[in-house]
Amino acid sequence: MQRSATSICTKLQQQIVQFINERCINGKPPRGTMKEAREKFNVSASTCTRYWSEATKQRARGETMQVINHRKNKPCSRRIQVDLVLLKSLHYTKRGSIRILAVGLGCSKSTVGRWVQAGLIRAHTSAIKPDLTAPNKLLRMRFTLEALELDRILRKLKFKDMHNTIHIDEKWFYITKGTHRFYMAPEEEEPHRSCKNKQFISKIMFMCAVARPLFGGNGEVLFDGKIGIFPFIERVPAKRNSKNRRAGTIETKPIDSITKQVTKDCVINKIIPAIMAKWPEGASKQINIQQDNAKPHIKNEDVDFIAAANQNGFNMKLVQQPPNSPDTNVNDLGWFRAIQSLQQQTACNTLDDLLNAVEKSFHELSPISLDNVFMSLQGCMIEIMKCKGQNRYKIPHMGKNALRRSDQLPQNLEVPTQLVADCIAYLEEQGHGHNEGIRRIVQDLELENTQQ
Repeated sequence: MQRSATSICTKLQQQIVQFINERCINGKPPRGTMKEAREKFNVSASTCTRYWSEATKQRARGETMQVINHRKNKPCSRRIQVDLVLLKSLHYTKRGSIRILAVGLGCSKSTVGRWVQAGLIRAHTSAIKPDLTAPNKLLRMRFTLEALELDRILRKLKFKDMHNTIHIDEKWFYITKGTHRFYMAPEEEEPHRSCKNKQFISKIMFMCAVARPLFGGNGEVLFDGKIGIFPFIERVPAKRNSKNRRAGTIETKPIDSITKQVTKDCVINKIIPAIMAKWPEGASKQINIQQDNAKPHIKNEDVDFIAAANQNGFNMKLVQQPPNSPDTNVNDLGWFRAIQSLQQQTACNTLDDLLNAVEKSFHELSPISLDNVFMSLQGCMIEIMKCKGQNRYKIPHMGKNALRRSDQLPQNLEVPTQLVADCIAYLEEQGHGHNEGIRRIVQDLELENTQQ
């Protein structure tokens, strides 16, 4: 409600006018009166003069001398409240930026920005996930159930330790990104980046092989889990002279066509020898090499692979992860992202620079980071069981670093017995038979129920 500008005066203002009036001689204040008023009431001399001038004008008009506050107390305008119903009714394409969303909500960009800052509207980045068929979902559930075992001491269902499984996968690493964000000084010159065609930025494909690290009782690293990261490249002599090198100079060239023979050579001649050389002493040599279902990958029945994988007491076999399931491989789940984050911090001008940056990033990453990804994998498997094989879930966050510092991080996550029983019942309803791994879990559940 707006208040009128009537005789609204403060006690301080009236005291100042009264102080000056008491010292007036023939209606005029003597020299130094304003200074005394300023020092007595701790206000400026101009303020005292303004109050006295207004009071003098009132006296000349025959009015009572009083100070009137001419400042109007304007009512505070009500802020626009976010309409969540209208917000939810807008299609996602109408919410791609603050500018577009402001148009849809019928308000200013600053208002929408204030709502975002206050947490009334949250920003979300959506990523496309693989489209799963009904058989894909069932295979994902079976895959997660087969990774469980019964802890006979604690009488709980937990994930296996995963120490005998090696995850392999391929990824393209680029020499630079098409768009790169920098933070610069206000007057600093912006970097100029150019290439012949941004659709053909130089890149190299790498195959990465990692296992779960091993730690001692005091936290010391017994095995870092890093088998190796192997580029698909070839060293060939240059055919002709150029401004960069002379003919005959050995150059690094990426292998653009990754065929089954190329992946087979990498597995047999690079990955298997690296496993045998780095595998910790005393660890089981019954090893599963987990890969996705890409067409260039070889199968476990390959004669050359069997011959190479069964030497020096090792017994390795290739296992396929569920189709369209990158979230069941630690490389795709987070390890590649960690490598790429470090690699992009290194300026690369040539393919050799890119090779060195990727290999350096791979070796610089902490084994604890790799172990954290394995823990995230177990968390994702629990979510897969909860949503019946779907990939519509958020990667769970359990505060691994904080739990590790307080020595409360479990080596393997526990899975609720009821959740496992529900998943097995769901597979039976869908007519999916039990394999050896599922039968073992069923027997463990029956044994647990009998003992209870």
